[in-house]
Amino acid sequence: MSINRNVNSNMRKKCLSCDEKENHVVKTINRCKGCVCNQLRKLPVQTEVDLFLSGGQIIEDVVFINFDSKDCCAFFTDPTTEPGSTIIVDCQDIQAIRIESD
Repeated sequence: MSINRNVNSNMRKKCLSCDEKENHVVKTINRCKGCVCNQLRKLPVQTEVDLFLSGGQIIEDVVFINFDSKDCCAFFTDPTTEPGSTIIVDCQDIQAIRIESD
């Protein structure tokens, strides 16, 4: 009697963040869509920007820290109004960014 130990070798595991049986890399790459998300992927760190959010709110004079394409979070700091604080925004909730000139 032979035992097949590779029964599940062809089955894909569920992606923990996507909760679907799909290739995790493809799902996370395509998750953060839109113009602003694409711009944040290539925006240099320490760039000063203004953020125009979906609800009409404007966040001015913040400094870009990081973008996490796995969960679409963009990280900014506000050195003048709230020194040492971090603002975390979903890139899909940002309608526009203004890149400050020096």
